[in-house]
Amino acid sequence: MTYPENLKYAKSHEWVEFLEDGSARIGMTDYAQDQMGDLVFVNLPEPEDEVTAGEAFGDVESVKAVSDVYSPITGVVAEINEDLLDSPESINSDPYGAWMIRVSDIGDQEELMSAEEYEEFVKE
Repeated sequence: MTYPENLKYAKSHEWVEFLEDGSARIGMTDYAQDQMGDLVFVNLPEPEDEVTAGEAFGDVESVKAVSDVYSPITGVVAEINEDLLDSPESINSDPYGAWMIRVSDIGDQEELMSAEEYEEFVKE
């Protein structure tokens, strides 16, 4: 499993990529998609919806189960990855390329981990 160094990670298994424009992209980690199995459906919020650190903003469905996806940061949904609505399996093949939402007006953040800290966390 891979954990890119340029990302931050939440204990709920989401990654955050802080962008130069002050917004951030959020997606599921490699570990999370591996645990879920083959994803068949993604439910995302609407642009302009507010997300809150530690609260669910959507869910993913696999052949095994449905799981909530939690926001590691508080803010406003600036954009959703529309491609995932038609191709949720792209999260399985490229978890760090298949971002779910882009958030702007960032406020609170959960305690985020580095790649090294997250790797240790999932080993526990």
